Amino acid sequence: MELLIARNPDPDSRLPYLLLLPLAGGTVFRASGTWPRTSAVYCYPVPAEEWPDAPDIVDRAGVRSCVRRGAAIDLVLDRARENRSQIVFTKARGRDAVFWQSPRTRKQARPNVTTPTARAAGIAELEITVDSHERYAYRFGGRQVRTVKRALPCGDYALVAGGRLIASVERKSLADLVASLTGGKLRYALAELAALPRAAVVVEDRYSQVFKLERVRPALVADGLAELQVRWPNVPIVFCGTRPLAEEWTYRFLAAVCAWAGTEAASTERLTDAAATTELAQAPEAPEPSTAEVRAWARATGLAVPGRGRLRPEVWAAWRAAHRGWGCPAQWPP
Repeated sequence: MELLIARNPDPDSRLPYLLLLPLAGGTVFRASGTWPRTSAVYCYPVPAEEWPDAPDIVDRAGVRSCVRRGAAIDLVLDRARENRSQIVFTKARGRDAVFWQSPRTRKQARPNVTTPTARAAGIAELEITVDSHERYAYRFGGRQVRTVKRALPCGDYALVAGGRLIASVERKSLADLVASLTGGKLRYALAELAALPRAAVVVEDRYSQVFKLERVRPALVADGLAELQVRWPNVPIVFCGTRPLAEEWTYRFLAAVCAWAGTEAASTERLTDAAATTELAQAPEAPEPSTAEVRAWARATGLAVPGRGRLRPEVWAAWRAAHRGWGCPAQWPP
């Protein structure tokens, strides 16, 4: 038995993948992702006939167990990592829905809270620079945010003014936090962040989970975090409980820095005297977007582009002109 994941041949579907489970002769779902790594994957059940005759397979794995139990399908794969998951049939906003979740994403489910939708710091549109090396980056969906990708010398999400970083947020899962702390990398990361006018580390888990660690002594991690906060008190380490709450905190923090930089006269001096490590020139430029991304942008702005193939040079020129420069809204200090 195998789990097969293929690309959805339907270009109009918002779910780019097809999932074939070895259950009841073959159960097929459209899916928004290939595995629930950072959040649950939305699925939509479709007839088995929708599985293509010549599928474009993107992932496959042997299946040790695939059993339907009530409103869920328990799936165990024959591999060492990312092997346990569950497909749950539930209701969302009064409608039937199916979500594919792993033990990690289930633990990080939103704890019965709704994040606010009001603009942070009253900013109409906040521009956040996302490190081009960041995997599974925050999308800031539903918020007044425009993201720009490029390589950053430190942190994962940043605000830029005059070619310099003025704020950066380093994102960590609990596992990544513990690994970087015990390996010594976190110390260097905080030293780089401390050179910025404003910086923080946001953790996508609860502080209480530190004391449930099994392969590392909890006291070692707790003492290490306390030592880092004493050494670099201007870089707080914030535990936000879940990934959605960490994303919300990052948005609110960077918006507050944006408002601070636009109103505090002292911030201008700090920007001028910022350490050399804040120079964006030290980070390599991020690669240009794919043709598909530029095509989607052109269509959204009303430019006529073909459905496939190469884009005209004037379309690329228009994209580069629209994305020239970095920074926050117009209230930045001159």
